[in-house]
Amino acid sequence: MTDQVTGPAVAVRLAEYTRADQDQILGEGPDPFGVADTGLTWLPKETHFGIRLEGRLVAHTGLRRIPLAVGGARTEVVGVGGVAVAPDVRGRGLARAVVAAALDHARTMGPQHGLLFCRPPLVALYVRLGWRTLDREVYVEQPDGPVVMPLRTMWTPLREGAEWADGEVRLLSYPM
Repeated sequence: MTDQVTGPAVAVRLAEYTRADQDQILGEGPDPFGVADTGLTWLPKETHFGIRLEGRLVAHTGLRRIPLAVGGARTEVVGVGGVAVAPDVRGRGLARAVVAAALDHARTMGPQHGLLFCRPPLVALYVRLGWRTLDREVYVEQPDGPVVMPLRTMWTPLREGAEWADGEVRLLSYPM
């Protein structure tokens, strides 16, 4: 792998995304995203975007429509997750490129907002990518009932002028 990306990094929709693909990006390990200590059960993503450099998958973002209620009103968001960039190619704008491609697709899916959960050290990255923090508790479904999401919740508008409504936020599913 060279130190410079030769040409633009192009994110494409992936036909599938497997654990082997994830391992190719992040390496093998029991907790590649550093969230196992939350004890949460997660939903898999349904639509995947990736970037390959020299034939190797080096970046990924996944999407999934998720039902939720805000202030008691039911709606849907496009959940964004599984964002990963191989350690040896970080700092080259690949996260920006793969998330942008995923959000371009998310804008065709109908919901007004994108939503993601991240560890606190990643908040600044997502802010640079245009995401906003949701500074309230968010409840997510789990096998034994709803729990407060221990990770930071962030959102982004998928439509011009879309704002986040006020009120209690509850995912009506497992997080993505």
